[in-house]
Amino acid sequence: MEMDTDAGNDVAGRAFDYDLFVIGGGSGGVRASRMSASHGAKVALVELPYHPISSETHGGLGGTKLAMISPYSDLSVQDAKGFGWEIDGEIRFNWKKLIQNKTKEIERLNGVYKRMLVNAGVTLFEGFGRIVDKHTVEVKDVDGQTKTFTTNHILIATGGKAVKLNIPGQELGITSDEGLSLEEFPKKVLIIGGGYIAVEFAGIYSGMGADVHLCYRKSLPLAGFDTEMAEVVARNLEARGIKCHKHTNIVKLESHYLGIKATTDTNEEYHVDQVMFATGREPKTANLNLEGVGVELDEAGAIKVNEYSQTSIPSIWAVGDVTNRINLTPVALMEGTCFAKTVFLKEPTKPDYENVAHAVFCQPPLSSVGLTEDQVKANHGGIRGEFKIFTSSFNPMKNTVSGRQEKTMMKLIVHGATDKVMGAMMCGPDAPEIIQGLAVALKCGATKAQFDATVGIHPTAAEEFVTMRTMTRQVNSPDVLL
Repeated sequence: MEMDTDAGNDVAGRAFDYDLFVIGGGSGGVRASRMSASHGAKVALVELPYHPISSETHGGLGGTKLAMISPYSDLSVQDAKGFGWEIDGEIRFNWKKLIQNKTKEIERLNGVYKRMLVNAGVTLFEGFGRIVDKHTVEVKDVDGQTKTFTTNHILIATGGKAVKLNIPGQELGITSDEGLSLEEFPKKVLIIGGGYIAVEFAGIYSGMGADVHLCYRKSLPLAGFDTEMAEVVARNLEARGIKCHKHTNIVKLESHYLGIKATTDTNEEYHVDQVMFATGREPKTANLNLEGVGVELDEAGAIKVNEYSQTSIPSIWAVGDVTNRINLTPVALMEGTCFAKTVFLKEPTKPDYENVAHAVFCQPPLSSVGLTEDQVKANHGGIRGEFKIFTSSFNPMKNTVSGRQEKTMMKLIVHGATDKVMGAMMCGPDAPEIIQGLAVALKCGATKAQFDATVGIHPTAAEEFVTMRTMTRQVNSPDVLL
């Protein structure tokens, strides 16, 4: 799908209510609105009424906000003993206080986003937006009143929503949307899924003292991540008391006098207080009338766009998770920025998806940028030839004092012919902070020789990335382009 650079020009001279009408106030929608307004466009945005738990009827500016609450409540106390702290008496965790403070922070952030938009000159509507035709949006407000507005361009930024497995008793379980808004803290939790949301919530609940079962269909959690690094995460989860059940499918949930009974396809049973579905997310495209106006969707229900985020209807665009490209907040921000440049500065700008860094906020966190070893072996990424794999595993200094037996793992993937560092990953304390810096190096095309020539900061874990001299192994990638 090529970009129609004349989008909107077929109605030249027509007076629109707005230059741009944005449906959805997530990260991408907010960024696109602000940037477009700063480029001189008259912009409006509609978002569902605010609520700390997003749903089909409620939302809030800024999109899904998972407050990354450190689950070290009891573990940090344990580690502190190794540093000489003597703690007498009972240490209690107040779930209600945490939820209250988390909700206050989300409310504050919603207000911040609102002020940013208003200060940028964006007109805000609270309600449900629906596309009438390629230049008209209908808004139904909280009182049920509807108004229609004409606009030269429409941007869809409605994001995604958590989905549950279609199994008997699914209504007994929750999703990540409700995971940090429960009235009572669950003492026993079963999490279905092996993706990053599942792994993160397993750590959060376990760190706060819950007995956690993590059930996933494959042999390891975090499918799609580097297998060696996923193995490290799995070991860490189990070492911290999380019970990992690989090759496990939950097929039924039932109410039980002990709480909820979850049954597997091999008739194993788990009795828990709460079940969370962390089984993926899907684009929020329902009730927008997309098919009615001719906007094409893919098999997963995501909006099909070209390289410039333009849909099959030239005046309608889409960014963020609703397009199911790379579903990360910073990526949605990038897409929103590129959209504003393309449409209102007349500077066609494609989002750049190469070397986008990722992080999984498990304990300790995992972060990576570039190619994984699995992708190299599978010819993903288009690079031919031999690859050198450098790895390092060590006990971080904090753990040597506290006595915690949990190693940090680092890995570099280097293209043999060019010496370019094609992938970097780490599982250990502060991994996302360190990998964010290395992402800049990979974006600039840094070589292993340049890594080796860099003087490290001592004593840090990060210095290990510039002192890995000995190759661990070599792998081949048959046929791909550089």
